[in-house]
Amino acid sequence: MILVTGANGQLGSDVCAELDRTGTPHLGIDIDTLDLTDGAAVQRFFAAHPDIEAVIHCAAYTAVDKAEDDAVCCEKVNVQATKHLAEACGSEKKMLYISSDYVFGSNDPVWLETDSPKHPQGVYAKTKLAGEEAVGAICKKYFIVRTSWVFGEKNTNFIATMLRLAKTHDMLRVVNDQVGAPTYAKHLAVLLCEMIQTDRFGVFHATNEGLCSWAELARFVFEQANRQVTVIPVTTEEYAARAPRPLNSRLSKRSLDENGFSRLPKWEDAVREYLAGQDKKSEA
Repeated sequence: MILVTGANGQLGSDVCAELDRTGTPHLGIDIDTLDLTDGAAVQRFFAAHPDIEAVIHCAAYTAVDKAEDDAVCCEKVNVQATKHLAEACGSEKKMLYISSDYVFGSNDPVWLETDSPKHPQGVYAKTKLAGEEAVGAICKKYFIVRTSWVFGEKNTNFIATMLRLAKTHDMLRVVNDQVGAPTYAKHLAVLLCEMIQTDRFGVFHATNEGLCSWAELARFVFEQANRQVTVIPVTTEEYAARAPRPLNSRLSKRSLDENGFSRLPKWEDAVREYLAGQDKKSEA
């Protein structure tokens, strides 16, 4: 059986849906089921569920700006909880940890899976790297999957925010000097569910194919959704977010290719699919 943490979240819910679709035995949990920051509780949970063979760890503290003022909680969720799960998995069970482009802090052309040092900037970024390090140090059978700019059906994402703001604004300032790849949770979930059922362990990067800036993504969303909104490009410095963001989120897919995993569809196709799904929901 596969344990999915953060099962009510943006990615975890899609992972559970994909496991349902393929008829794969799994158990989805969230904070109302188990406090992962409580190491003793995690050990008791695994003892009560001896059929758990693998973990897809989607639960995370992802409020990047809030983390700057809530470092203790962020560290508990992203590091301590991850460590407790890793200890429960040990050398026998598989663990798949979802990491982030944020672990890379400088501006190299394309980040390889093996690149180091990474120089993460900000509380959230440092805790995600610390989570990676805990999994690598404790688990024998592990996957670390870094992704970026995730959007999904939970509507707590950049695209949903742009569409909401489009209802009341005809002009929006959007950052244009951060480059990366949007990632549709539904597409990523398919890869994760395939990966966890293999023994091709290691560090991977998984995003939808292609690159854009946030401003380019916003323009594409408005065009596809037929919203008349002017996007005004601004720099990261001008936008002045509370937490630092990586300017370069270009992630190499070499490990996916070398291990025989398929790359995700192009980001433009992913956005179109997501928007079509939103239209169907609004019509229902």
